[in-house]
Amino acid sequence: MTRQAAQGSQAAQGRRVDVARPETGAAVSLHDAVRAVTQRLASAGIETAEADAELLAGHVLGVSRGRVRALMVMDATVTAAQAAALDDVAGRRSAREPLQHITGTAAFRALELAVGPGVFVPRPETELVAQFAIDALYSAATPEPIGVDLGTGSGALALAMATEVPHSRVYAVEKSPEAYAWAERNFERVAAGNATLRLGDLADAFGDLDGSADVVVSNPPYVPDAATPRDPEVRLHDPALALYGGEDGLDVVRVVSAVGRRLLHAGGTLVIEHGETQGATIRALLTADGWHAAATHRDLTTRDRATTALR
Repeated sequence: MTRQAAQGSQAAQGRRVDVARPETGAAVSLHDAVRAVTQRLASAGIETAEADAELLAGHVLGVSRGRVRALMVMDATVTAAQAAALDDVAGRRSAREPLQHITGTAAFRALELAVGPGVFVPRPETELVAQFAIDALYSAATPEPIGVDLGTGSGALALAMATEVPHSRVYAVEKSPEAYAWAERNFERVAAGNATLRLGDLADAFGDLDGSADVVVSNPPYVPDAATPRDPEVRLHDPALALYGGEDGLDVVRVVSAVGRRLLHAGGTLVIEHGETQGATIRALLTADGWHAAATHRDLTTRDRATTALR
């Protein structure tokens, strides 16, 4: 009988399941350990305390969050060493170290990306931005549409396009050597043969693609220099190069507009992520630059999140 089957058999008989089958040390209730971590994180002001506690437990045990929840229902136990490891990562998270820095991964659509210090952690709201780019690639009237991601960071947008539109060709550029190292790791990890990564400034990117791209997408830095991000995870851990965009936050957006006009063919689509108060300003900026049909779109929290325009 396999170890997993043996555990399932024990659960069926109503007995405690020993996750790691420790030979020494006292077993600890997984349910109690996770609940204690949840309370600790909630006391630290973390709104997603329960989810984070379960994800941290999964990280320590090497299983998914769903498996953690199942094991808790099964009245599973962990070893004293595993409980101590969970306590350690809970301390780091309660100090507001990003969850993704602790686990080393961030989920983005169907992808699991490697992240850590030096790269912006992809957010769930950026998945909407990816969707606009993916839809535009699919609707392009060409057998091999071209997508470009300006300032790719971890590679999230570029790899989402490449994997979800496999008949496309996707190009990504990143300026920061630290972020580029993470993107390179993710490109190798995903192994999308239709995706190309380059190190360089987005202002000079892909001169060889001028006038041929179908979609240009960017999640540029858009926080005004004088603003202070509310969340400590952002303020203390995300790289400044990925956050701050000049006095009004739109310095890089202006560059993206210019580069997008250079790269896209007539009728091509530009997709830009931005802050919730910047939609009207960006629409005006793009219209003044010669873009057509500029429109701002809300995310699932009803906040303005992305603006699209046509070349």
